[in-house]
Amino acid sequence: MAEIKLTQLSHGGGCGCKIAPSVLESILSGAKEKVAFPNLLVGAETCDDAAVYQLNESQAIVATTDFFMPIVDDAYDFGRIAATNALSDIYAMGAKPIMALAIVGMPVNVLPVETIKAILDGGESVCHAAGIPLAGGHSIDSPEPIYGLVALGVVHPKELKRNSEAKAGDVLILGKGLGVGVLAQAMKKDMLSEAGYAELIATTTKLNTVGAELASLAGVHALTDVTGFGLIGHLLELCRGAGLTGIVEMKDVPILAEALPLAEQGIGPGAIERNMASFGDGVKFGADVAEWQRRILVDPQTSGGLLVAVDPAGADEVLAHFRNAGFAYAAKIGRLEQGGPHVEVR
Repeated sequence: MAEIKLTQLSHGGGCGCKIAPSVLESILSGAKEKVAFPNLLVGAETCDDAAVYQLNESQAIVATTDFFMPIVDDAYDFGRIAATNALSDIYAMGAKPIMALAIVGMPVNVLPVETIKAILDGGESVCHAAGIPLAGGHSIDSPEPIYGLVALGVVHPKELKRNSEAKAGDVLILGKGLGVGVLAQAMKKDMLSEAGYAELIATTTKLNTVGAELASLAGVHALTDVTGFGLIGHLLELCRGAGLTGIVEMKDVPILAEALPLAEQGIGPGAIERNMASFGDGVKFGADVAEWQRRILVDPQTSGGLLVAVDPAGADEVLAHFRNAGFAYAAKIGRLEQGGPHVEVR
């Protein structure tokens, strides 16, 4: 029996599978929460990373779900990436995960049992690394392989970080380099080196645990994570939530070393065009920003980095936390200013 490549069984992979921002907005436009629930601290209003429900004065439960189709062919790595990506939404709220449930959809007549087991083992290994149980889940027979988690976490209500609470003057810090979508597309084209694959796995399986540390810092006003809508898309959500203008300095944006030459060649997934078309007038590029740079800014990131809005006085402390946690690409990439909610790239 010929080897089955997971990525050949799906029409898209990783967070590149996400529905386009403009389409998603149309779908959800009439579904915003209309009934008031006083203890619901975060719902669907500002496109935040997770829902948050306050239990008492010192505890709030954080709930999220994330799943997608394979971004790599190795089953164990796919499970690790999907689980890391799902838990990132908990850390992006400033919370600590406490438990997860598996979401499993597999073509059981196509994939060997050993392959499916390896996917689940990969996800469980990440939960173990995060110090939480994978306590169950739900599975279905699906024409395409799908894996992810329902993740639950806890946070003190005063340390909760909404993406709508950024302030004018805040410095923007990105925790991981961009280029995951570029590397994944190069892999599909058989253009990815061993070093490129190693970097792809290293960045997508690194847990954003630092988010829980950053939440306790007084100068940190907002957190989000960069995933399927790219850096520009998720920064735009933050800007709309806070009613501010985001300024991105292209020269300061970190790009994964192995992705850079590929991006310069124009390699990247089709989701780049989908994302770009969705943002419309929400993003303005300077004349000096090259086409490949514009593309990398909207490249869909799977298990991407945290995006932090912090008072300038606390920016170096935030960077120190990233560095101490092993985030070598963490960098200041811009700032927030008063103005209509949009993003400018210079």
